[in-house]
Formats: sequence, structure tokens, C-alpha cells
Amino acid sequence: MASPVRKMMMETKTNSISWNPMEPLNFTAANEDGNCYSYDARKLDEAKCVHKDHVFPVLDIDYSPTGREFVTGSYDRTLRLFPYNGGHSKEIYHTKRMQRVFCVKFSGDGSYVISGSDDTNLRLWKAKASEQLGVILPREQKKHDYYEAIKKRYKHLPDIKRIDRHRHLPKPVYKAAAEARIRADFKRRKEQRRKAHSAPGSVTTQPLRKKRIISEVE
Repeated sequence: MASPVRKMMMETKTNSISWNPMEPLNFTAANEDGNCYSYDARKLDEAKCVHKDHVFPVLDIDYSPTGREFVTGSYDRTLRLFPYNGGHSKEIYHTKRMQRVFCVKFSGDGSYVISGSDDTNLRLWKAKASEQLGVILPREQKKHDYYEAIKKRYKHLPDIKRIDRHRHLPKPVYKAAAEARIRADFKRRKEQRRKAHSAPGSVTTQPLRKKRIISEVE
């Protein structure tokens, strides 16, 4: 067909998209603003979830065969693993020599991630960073299962949550993320002041799920 079934325009460029293999109507778009947006193809006027954490444009994205997570490669020289319904990444991969990441792919069994970067190298990463490679004895497997159960049991505690989410970041990414938080706080305070000093209902704010969408054409 010469015309699209549905069309949606965003403020910034979309560099790549990936369909969820387990949910055929859902896909995630890697955007130039550093975020990824998950959509339902039947309702494109609002994103289902906004996946943050990258500080520069996201260049490529790929879903795992299970459909429960996806990997992204960014201009900030890092890879991130996101849960399909989570706003923040659960793992980050980077090295000193790796440059801008242009392509990422999951392996067929979902155990590994392959990345291609601007330094002409391909790198193979474990999809689960703490997973032990090779043969695991039954006693070792029981120990790993016990640790996972402990973390799941006490994940609501603030200290456990902080340790579980902590990841080492390269210094440029850490500084850029801090500056982005400062700018976001400034915009939020500015909107709150504008709303407080305007007539009731005259100033409306849109959530980020809708803010980046200009229009939808059916």
C-alpha cells in the first residue's frame, strides 16, 4: 500500500524501533532526546511507558526473545538493559575504549548481547551481568537461588533498593545526568510558579508520555 495505516509525529527524530516478540501490538522507539517510548500500535496518541537514563540520543534498540527486556545503544557510549515496563535501566555496560554504540542485538537464547561501536569493534556481553558462566554445581545453584530470594524478600527497604540500583557510571555520563536533573528541576519549578500565578485552569501541563507527540494521523 502507498499510504500508512496510522501515522504519529514526534518532536524529535526516532532512530530505531523494535517490536515486542511476545506482545505483537507493542513496540518501543529509540528517540533522539535520550529516551525510549513504548507504544501500543492501536493507540499512538500516548506512550505506554517512557524509559529514561540515557543522557544522549539512543541509536539502536532490540528486544530479547522473551519480550521481558530490551537493550539500547546510545551516543553516550553505553549500553543499557531495560525491563519492558520499567522507566529506568537495570544494567549498564561500558568500557573506556568503547565509543558511540550504533547497533545492539540480543542472541537467540537471550543470554548475550552483541554491540557494535564507532571504534570498529564488536563486543559480546552477558545479558545478566552477575550470572556465572560454565557448569554450576547444585550447591552453588542453591546459594544463588538463596541470594536472589533474600534480595526479593527485602527489596522494599531503602538501603537494599539503593544498593540494588547502584551502578558505576563513566564520569562524562555522570556529569551530564546531573546537569539534566538540574534542568528538569528548573523546568518543573518554573511550571509550578506559572501555574500558581495564573488564573485557575489557564495553564495546563502534559505528562511526558504525551508531551513529545505532536499529532496522530489515522
